[in-house]
Amino acid sequence: MLYLYEGSLDVPTILKEWYEAEATSNYGAFIPFVGTVRDEEGIEGLSFDIYEPILNSWFEAWAQKAKERGAIIKMAHSRGDVMNHESSYIAAVFSPKRRVALEFIEEFVEDFKASAPIWKYDLIGGKRVYALDRSTAMQGSGILGAKG
Repeated sequence: MLYLYEGSLDVPTILKEWYEAEATSNYGAFIPFVGTVRDEEGIEGLSFDIYEPILNSWFEAWAQKAKERGAIIKMAHSRGDVMNHESSYIAAVFSPKRRVALEFIEEFVEDFKASAPIWKYDLIGGKRVYALDRSTAMQGSGILGAKG
């Protein structure tokens, strides 16, 4: 399941909802990952744009991979502004086996960073400034694909 929210994520509420939704599903492992905006290089926060059609396709491919391993994957991400020390990203794997969940969450988070069509902007002085230095090149994605 993929969830998109305006602004920062309410981590306790989202994780509680996900946990309660799967509490009787007989999964032996629930491994969440929470991404938090760091206070670095003088930024006030980050702002995110998302290309939803590609994100949905990317996520569905991962959901199918999870299903093939007997697991499920859930992800939440912010659109718009998220201030320092707030969360913009949550991913979680539910699996019958611990090892599957641990390996899958790592693979998923790393591929998310490399492949998800989410563009990041620094918030500096109340303005959005494209965060080129901290963005990850996406293969075949025009200007980002050319970043060396």
